[in-house]
Amino acid sequence: MGFFSSSPTGPPAPKISTDGAPIAPDRSQRAMCWEARDAYFACLDKNNIVDSIGEKDKAGKACSAEGKGFEANCASSWVTYFKKRRVMEYQRNKTLEKLKAEGAQEMPGQIGPPGPGQRP
Repeated sequence: MGFFSSSPTGPPAPKISTDGAPIAPDRSQRAMCWEARDAYFACLDKNNIVDSIGEKDKAGKACSAEGKGFEANCASSWVTYFKKRRVMEYQRNKTLEKLKAEGAQEMPGQIGPPGPGQRP
């Protein structure tokens, strides 16, 4: 199998517009992707797996059916993004819990540049 051959188990290739760019998934396709993602992540939670990329073998054994559904209903770039985001959010939440346990208090205000209509 070559680098550019298509996989029969993957999602269908996106439709191409007249200008050559892929057409984004519509609302129902996105909803199907999110439902499949949520089912996969629920299975990972049930099996105490946070990083399905780092623990690929464990995740594959515990949640293979859900993982196949997730990959079949979402673009591969979305699958990778959601998996990495899950790990990042877990690490962020653990850091916030640690800071609160150490007595850190939330500061009022906003981090970053002001939004539209806000004064600096």
